[in-house]
Amino acid sequence: VSTVHRSITLAFSSYPLSTHTMSNNVDNLTGAGDGKFHFAIDRGGTFTDVVCRLPNGQEVVFKLLSEDPQHYADAPTEGIRRLLDQHDTPVTGIDYSRGRPVRTDRIGSIRMGTTVATNALLERQGARMALLTTEGFGDLLEIGNQARPDIFDLSCKTPSLLYEQVVQVKERVILEEYCSTELVEKLGPSKVGITGEKVLIEQVPDLQIVKRELEKLRDAGITSLAIALMHAYTFVEHERMIGEIAKQMNCFEQISMSHEVMPMVKLVPRG
Repeated sequence: VSTVHRSITLAFSSYPLSTHTMSNNVDNLTGAGDGKFHFAIDRGGTFTDVVCRLPNGQEVVFKLLSEDPQHYADAPTEGIRRLLDQHDTPVTGIDYSRGRPVRTDRIGSIRMGTTVATNALLERQGARMALLTTEGFGDLLEIGNQARPDIFDLSCKTPSLLYEQVVQVKERVILEEYCSTELVEKLGPSKVGITGEKVLIEQVPDLQIVKRELEKLRDAGITSLAIALMHAYTFVEHERMIGEIAKQMNCFEQISMSHEVMPMVKLVPRG
């Protein structure tokens, strides 16, 4: 997904318009245009569909190959360039040749959707990933919570894991309301999480140990990290500390922290 986001830039390659990768249909819309180009793009695994409302209110729909490296580096940007070159250049004379910056004042909006991440998830073709979680809970996501499409299906199979290695981090945060008075006095003053719940810090992660574990993952070829710690939905500091160390190493392409992706209370759905 990050690769798709990075590719939504207004810089283009050099490939002439061809009919075998693009077909146009123009339909009249009831509403008048606002003088700008509005794009809605769906980048699929095989084809990229582009819908554009022209400045005069008409709508243009076409598709092109999502992967055609011999001709262009990125399908969404190529689609935008082609349409502007075809429909705006004859009117304004603006040059939309590949390799030239695109004048964004002619673009009103760009909406982007993609099934690339979904396809990678279903086909298990994503990056090599490791999970970092609280010590003692390394098997929790594999065990799961019995959620399945058909609860009476006796032949159901456990889905394969997205991560290939697990690092159990020695850290622990406890909710104060479930602690005894003696434990509260032992662990010292509590901190207030983002949900308003009071938490006690039983153990702060040793970042030197964490870094050594991350170096092992790097040497093993891991390029993506998922960090999901107990109670990170309310106390995010430990995940942030680990995430910052990973970022400083500058060797992981993707670092996902559960409190940013889905700050749910329970660890299994959040992880």
